[in-house]
Amino acid sequence: QVQLVESGGGLAQTGGSLRLSCAASGNTFSINNMGWYRQTPGKQRELVAGFNRATNNIKYADFAKGRFTISRDNTKNTLDLQMNSLKPEDTAVYFCRVEGWELLSWFERWGQGTLVTVSS
Repeated sequence: QVQLVESGGGLAQTGGSLRLSCAASGNTFSINNMGWYRQTPGKQRELVAGFNRATNNIKYADFAKGRFTISRDNTKNTLDLQMNSLKPEDTAVYFCRVEGWELLSWFERWGQGTLVTVSS
């Protein structure tokens, strides 16, 4: 099975930057898609940026375009999210998510979440 551990959340000022990292372990070869999501109280979890491992296609939410960059390191099995020009509305719990196929069964895994707080 795949396990995810996130790191890098914290407090930033408006206009500042933070970098989140998600380390995957286990059967990482079974992962097809990887991404970062976020959630605020009372709202649904939403995609921030996603990466397709087979096609190298990257998708960003409109609010992330031009400010956030998703990247991966295959040697370390990590998925990073560089967040620049942060705004108070970026305050949320950020989750790493992966999905794929293992033993002919589809799976998804979520990280534990890391809190990002942007002060005005």
